[in-house]
Amino acid sequence: MNTTQTGAPSGAQLLALYRTMCRIRAFEDAAEHCSKGGVAAWGQAASGDAQVRGPLHLSTGQEAVPAGVCAHLNADDWLTSTHRGHGHTLAKGASMEGMMHELFGKATGFCGGKGGSMHIADFSVGMLGANGVVAAGIPIAVGAAHSMAIQRRDAIAVTFFGDGALNRGPFAESLNWAAAFRLPVLFVCEDNQWSATTRTSTMSAGDGAAARAIGYGVPAVAVDGMDVAAVWQTAGELIRQIRAGEGPRLLHAKTYRFKGHVSVDPAAYRDPAELEAALAGDPIARARMPLVAAGIGDEQIEAVMREAREEVAAAVASAAAAPWPEPGAAFDDIQDTGSGRWLN
Repeated sequence: MNTTQTGAPSGAQLLALYRTMCRIRAFEDAAEHCSKGGVAAWGQAASGDAQVRGPLHLSTGQEAVPAGVCAHLNADDWLTSTHRGHGHTLAKGASMEGMMHELFGKATGFCGGKGGSMHIADFSVGMLGANGVVAAGIPIAVGAAHSMAIQRRDAIAVTFFGDGALNRGPFAESLNWAAAFRLPVLFVCEDNQWSATTRTSTMSAGDGAAARAIGYGVPAVAVDGMDVAAVWQTAGELIRQIRAGEGPRLLHAKTYRFKGHVSVDPAAYRDPAELEAALAGDPIARARMPLVAAGIGDEQIEAVMREAREEVAAAVASAAAAPWPEPGAAFDDIQDTGSGRWLN
């Protein structure tokens, strides 16, 4: 069990956080590459055909948020995610191989190849699912937290969402419900400053996620989402309060996505100087300095990313060789109203 800790992370904890971020970055890089027609750099000859089909919403640059938050979670804590959910799923403990199989659409993926990038779920580690509908995961997490309260379970729910979700009704409804019933839920706003292709500040009134949460009686804290140690420390304290029965909390993590809204989006609407400034604050590069200060050598630090890329290369090769779903499986897990007419 992962006991929530507060205070500054130790050298060993910093290294574990760094490893999680490297695994997420390596996975995103490989998934992006495989969606563009080849997997040569990841352990298999390129074929010219995209191995990962459909849009990918990459979280490159946002790795510190899932790493810092999920480090405090147990397997029986529940999590909901967004369309940009690869990092959350990995940080919660899901298999990298199972995730890559799902992106490849293979029968051996978490959802039998039906969920793909935007709808991955792995209940075995408490990952209740990514969601392609903006803000849709928030009330699911609140419902999960309410079930925990009714069952008197010693666990919490966490929901990740972007700044674009603030203007959706489920966000307000969920804050109200969680506060009214003092539910054990942590709201995590990954504020990457862009709602798809529109700057969030141009269409969102007020002072943002934390201010709106406080208005509903949910204590909120803002944190530099590009600093994994700060995210770890702040999330740890909020989670400690939630586990102590003090009700819901919100973490407003200010971060930045280095890629476009989807993998085929060049993000030409962004000022290149803005991206350059964000890249200078890469959370993985920033995490090296405290590692060195903690006495961890460059060779050990470099080995972490190398091992992450080796792991994802093996996952890509395994996914490419995995079987496709049987045609008959297309009708498994489909809701049937009882009439059978949907079969015709």
